[in-house]
Amino acid sequence: MTIIKMIEIREASKSQAAEIASLIMTAMTDDCCLYFCGEGYGLEDFRKMMTMLVEREDSQYSYRNTLVAMDVDKVVGISVSYDGGRLHELRHAFIEAAKEHIGKDHSGMDDETQAGELYLDSLAVLLDYRRQGIARKLLLATKERANRLGLPCVGLLVDKDNPVGEALYTSVGFQYVNDNQWGGHPMKHLII
Repeated sequence: MTIIKMIEIREASKSQAAEIASLIMTAMTDDCCLYFCGEGYGLEDFRKMMTMLVEREDSQYSYRNTLVAMDVDKVVGISVSYDGGRLHELRHAFIEAAKEHIGKDHSGMDDETQAGELYLDSLAVLLDYRRQGIARKLLLATKERANRLGLPCVGLLVDKDNPVGEALYTSVGFQYVNDNQWGGHPMKHLII
């Protein structure tokens, strides 16, 4: 474990796209990333596509939708969130990129969020920086972002097979709303 003195949470920059994309993939898990890939495509193809999507301004994964936890000049954690009412508009970039870069059409994908919430799409912290309160800081900063945007809550999906993640979310006040499905996994929808 890396011992840290001060972590700063701030808005991401385009130059951090590769680091952000890797952390988004950590949040998704390798199995989920591979679920999104067409036959003959793998994690490196997915990583290249995600980096390109983070660099864009019109993607749900855009750096403009990302808060980063910084240890000096190193990205050690991310929170990617966006207005759930803009899901279809923002998802369009993913759908088109997936067809082109990972050989799969996801245009029929179920909605994972809706209007009225800041949807927390991805939360991840580098392994060496875990269990130091960084994810909690990112969650609280995401809630502040929802307040600034005038959205009444932050919503997220947590994998039903991720009790550690669910415990983190409930420890900062998230509450169960209903069940959902995403990336081939049964999920719980939580809000704060």
